[in-house]
Amino acid sequence: MGDSNDLVPLTRRGIPIARMRHVYRVDEVGRKLDRLAPKEHETLRSTYERMIEKGSERFQVKPSGLPVMDHLYDDLPNFTEVLDDVKRQLALCEDSRDALEITPLLLLGPPGVGKTYFARELSVLLGTGMGFISMSSMTAGWVLSGASSQWKGARPGKVFETLVDGQYANPVMVVDEIDKAGGEHAYDPLGALYSLLEHDTAGHFTDEFAEVAIDASQVIWVATANDARGIPEPILNRMNVYEVQAPNRDAARHIAAKLYRSIRADHDWGSHFEPEPRADVLDRMSEMAPREMRRAWMTAFGNAKLDHREHLESRDLPDHGPRKGAIGFMQ
Repeated sequence: MGDSNDLVPLTRRGIPIARMRHVYRVDEVGRKLDRLAPKEHETLRSTYERMIEKGSERFQVKPSGLPVMDHLYDDLPNFTEVLDDVKRQLALCEDSRDALEITPLLLLGPPGVGKTYFARELSVLLGTGMGFISMSSMTAGWVLSGASSQWKGARPGKVFETLVDGQYANPVMVVDEIDKAGGEHAYDPLGALYSLLEHDTAGHFTDEFAEVAIDASQVIWVATANDARGIPEPILNRMNVYEVQAPNRDAARHIAAKLYRSIRADHDWGSHFEPEPRADVLDRMSEMAPREMRRAWMTAFGNAKLDHREHLESRDLPDHGPRKGAIGFMQ
């Protein structure tokens, strides 16, 4: 497993170039397939056959130049510290043949401040694809690492699926609400992360279902959480931890106004409304978390339309509870 010398140019916003990287050994998969008893383990057999059919090479994307990130600073003013750190790490591999390497990120903050949105936008910026794991909806401890094929209904884990079924060797892997992975499970749901977050051991990660070594060393990890107290210390020690504050009043007004213009431009009916929202409406919007804003604007547009108005008023917005306060940065 590792790099191929074939460079494949990719041009999305002029950011990425790519070489091919082997993420598993096809010959090893073939040997596993040959050893399966006939008419047994059909799901496992199908998995091996899919791996052989798809081949082991995936794009390994890296920047060809420092990507334009102004739009992210504009959209996510409360993520400036995180964006600055990502930019520094991108700059290190800009003029080299080194692979793109970003230290795992842990974004801490109250619900609705844009943590998951940031992770999705990072994957778009890098052009590497994305895998998503919601720890709050997990029903077993093997979602990351797969479960043994001896178990009924077993299947591969999310890391395996993202690398085998995707196009990229270095996707952004989002572990959402990592603090919700409690101890009620029969298996530690975060156990696989101890090796996956370490570059050396991640290069030979073995999914418990397929039992084939996968190169997960290039995965870009982004975890989100509301509270660090539910996260084991060894996980915290392997990640750059950021406390994301809720945007201040001016930043929230800016986010809301930009979202208003975006919604208006994306819909044919948007031309019937004023190009900019009114100040009193923005004041009300600035009291909401960013996650709530799109829904609030859509409600307001609908109410204004029913009232045959071309402008939105604060009474068009839905009622909402008090916005959670900002939290401080970790020392």
